[in-house]
Amino acid sequence: MMKISLQKKRFFTLYFPLLITMTFIMFPFYWTVNTAIKNEGDIVKTPLEYIPSQITFDNFINAWNNIGFALFFKNSLFLAGCTVISVVFFATLVGYALSRYRFKGKKAFLLLLLCTQFVPGAMLIIPLFIIFKNLGLISNPLSLIIAYTTFQIPFNSILMNGFISNVPVQLEEAAMVDGCSRLQAIRHVIFPLLLPGIVATGVFTFIYAWNEFLFAFMLTNKAANFTLSVGLSYMMGEFNINYGALAAGSVIALVPAIIMFAYAQRYLVNGLGGAVKG
Repeated sequence: MMKISLQKKRFFTLYFPLLITMTFIMFPFYWTVNTAIKNEGDIVKTPLEYIPSQITFDNFINAWNNIGFALFFKNSLFLAGCTVISVVFFATLVGYALSRYRFKGKKAFLLLLLCTQFVPGAMLIIPLFIIFKNLGLISNPLSLIIAYTTFQIPFNSILMNGFISNVPVQLEEAAMVDGCSRLQAIRHVIFPLLLPGIVATGVFTFIYAWNEFLFAFMLTNKAANFTLSVGLSYMMGEFNINYGALAAGSVIALVPAIIMFAYAQRYLVNGLGGAVKG
């Protein structure tokens, strides 16, 4: 009886609240997929169908081929990939300098990096627009890569500082005694041990660049350069909304992020643990 009572108590105090929370979080995703696989008539039909009576993939075909999501997907993938490469490279160098070198103003510099995260991006959109307009980079993917990289370097540099601090400096010193230069020691000793941190930094940067809307919307005025987030916003017209294609586009945009998190989950856990220790 005591065991059954404990099981009931555990169910109502742990599993039931978790079930409610998971349902609350997952229902919007379910409803998006549910809408994406319905005909347009079934989407607006009353009463609402929580389980589709007829499944169709026409919305995905329409969004991918006719609306242009194939091009938007390619643009977003290119921007996110370039941003990840740039941020990982520069954040690793900055994190290494913060971890291994002592210099005046180091704490103030770290504080400054942290304070940059408190500045809303909307405050910077007008000066950035003027700068990129004068440089002739409006509706050029390079403007978004520069903006994304600039805003992601400070936070990820702090993360990489924690990761690198967990690597014993004696390993580098031993490599340099054996004839390696500092750069060779970083490449052959530090980088392999930083894999969890690099993956964590790359995933966070990719998700940011993949989902970012404000800068992509303001700095892009040609449909050929739209990202997925901007393409989704243009599907909501003044007088009508194609709910099926909009939901299908949202599902398409979700898939890469879900796959990346599923693949990199163990690296993220190890990497964040290393950052906290650092």
